[in-house]
Amino acid sequence: MTSDDTDGGTAAGTPAPMTPDAADELFRSALRWVLLFLSSLAVVSTVVGALVSGWAGVWGALLGVAIAVVFSGTTVWSMWYTSRVSPTAMVAVVAGSWALKIVVLFVATAVLHGMDFYTPGVLVVVILVGVLGSLVIDLVSFQRARVPYVGPT
Repeated sequence: MTSDDTDGGTAAGTPAPMTPDAADELFRSALRWVLLFLSSLAVVSTVVGALVSGWAGVWGALLGVAIAVVFSGTTVWSMWYTSRVSPTAMVAVVAGSWALKIVVLFVATAVLHGMDFYTPGVLVVVILVGVLGSLVIDLVSFQRARVPYVGPT
């Protein structure tokens, strides 16, 4: 047995199989909690929207949750997807996805502007609750994560 074998690697220098990374668990947990929150928001906001405005409130709530899913889910997913690349590439992908989301939001609001099948007030409130709630979940997930500062060599 050589000194290389004591860390789990092989004598040929190939690394041992990696265990799930702490960063992967962080992003998986954050995405899971965000999707659970937004699913709950969909149920509650649909009921409240129906009570407030009937079917137009239901459509406003569903559209609001869909927009919140796009905004919140893609941010966590893009960070998770790029967690193993250079910081420059990660920033490029996350900033690019943010810019794309802004364009999609402008297009969606332009398309929905003159339509009357949904309640705009319900839409706006659901988007704000969804995005702000997701931000809080992301913050708590990152604060509670146990990601080591230094990895094994």
